[in-house]
Amino acid sequence: MPIATPETYAQMLDTAKEKSFAFPAINVSSSQTLNAALQGFAEAGSDGIIQISTGGADYLSGPTIKNMVTGSVAFAAYAAEVAKNYPVNVALHTDHCPKDKLDGFVRPLIDISAERVARGDAPLFQSHMWDGSAVPLEENLQIAEELLAKCAAAHIILEIEVGVVGGEEDGVEGAIDDKLYTTPEDAIATIKALGDPMTNGRYLTALTFGNVHGVYKPGNVKLRPEILKTAQEAAAKELGQSEGSRPFDLVFHGGSGSTAEEISAAVDYGVVKMNVDTDTQYAFTRPVAAHMFSHYDGVLKVDGEVGDKKTYDPRAWGKAAEAGMAARVVEACENLRSSGHSLGS
Repeated sequence: MPIATPETYAQMLDTAKEKSFAFPAINVSSSQTLNAALQGFAEAGSDGIIQISTGGADYLSGPTIKNMVTGSVAFAAYAAEVAKNYPVNVALHTDHCPKDKLDGFVRPLIDISAERVARGDAPLFQSHMWDGSAVPLEENLQIAEELLAKCAAAHIILEIEVGVVGGEEDGVEGAIDDKLYTTPEDAIATIKALGDPMTNGRYLTALTFGNVHGVYKPGNVKLRPEILKTAQEAAAKELGQSEGSRPFDLVFHGGSGSTAEEISAAVDYGVVKMNVDTDTQYAFTRPVAAHMFSHYDGVLKVDGEVGDKKTYDPRAWGKAAEAGMAARVVEACENLRSSGHSLGS
């Protein structure tokens, strides 16, 4: 199917909220990882979100070019073409963008989308993330307010982060301390600054409840999904909504190593999007390592031999890598209960 329109993307998120499931948001950095994500969503019968980080956008432009906007535009054009052949809807998103990269990443991309929308086309990306976790909350929300207005005008959804995700991703690093836990006061401040998430421009909110980027084993970090429930209650009260309302469309960052129970609880409290990166990177690379070890005498010209073209052909190990990553995407869909949920089915 074509890349999701703004209306389709909104409907995807609404359906996830209503039916208590979440979409995996799969980070990619190449045509191969993009194809693997699409394959995984199709096999799961799930719509989904595909996203690129600042580092991924740099890499997509060419390792010697390192231009985030060029890489993003090229990625979106390629994705728009190949996605037509898959029976699910996918939305395109840009991941964590800190303050010092706004002018070289998100702001130019919003401007490109605004120009496209003005001439009757769809925006280039369906959503963008502003990562203000490294600046004071007041400044974070001031910048979010400015970006939200521009995104709304370009038919784009904004994602913000309120709180700090520990660990490191693409140069954005958060300490593992009490700031990993968003407070009810943070949730109220967000509502006061940006209003109802559905009214003045739609936005997704990444609240933190012990999340850490990168690799960790279950039990190494204490996740407290009940914090999401408390934040939803505080926001609902501030908006004058009824008890049990979940005004925030929530995003789960730093989920590697989370238990099935923790993921399920987070979804029940209003998570509609969960970022998946570390696990899919490993799932892509592991079959490549197996191929190289199993066929070392073919991929290497050992002792003056000529090797075996069929084993060092990048397509040979590339197909295995894509299949491995696609299987991990299917698993993510199952964990988040999005399997079988496609607006096109």
